[in-house]
Amino acid sequence: MLERPDADNLLATARDVVLNQLLPALPESHRFAARMVASAMAIARREATAATAPAAAALTEALGAGAPAALLPRLAAEIRAGQHDPGSPGHAEVAAALLALTRLRCAVSNPRALG
Repeated sequence: MLERPDADNLLATARDVVLNQLLPALPESHRFAARMVASAMAIARREATAATAPAAAALTEALGAGAPAALLPRLAAEIRAGQHDPGSPGHAEVAAALLALTRLRCAVSNPRALG
């Protein structure tokens, strides 16, 4: 987006307000809910700015052309059918795609898990 503030700035500002202005004023019974809202805002912010290209490229390399949203169900079905078990053709590419997808998900939902 060309205009400021953009979604990233708005989420960061709103999260800061929740944590630093609203949370201290809330009764203890509502503080957990406020922290959950702040956490959801942080996740949404990371998702909006996540670099999805590496995971999408790895998925395309493993399965061929197609939209990642369409390739994911296909990948799941092929894994369940044993088509990408160790030793099968394309196993290394699928393993690399799964690693890239896992790193992307962790970067969005729990970046501390990546170290």
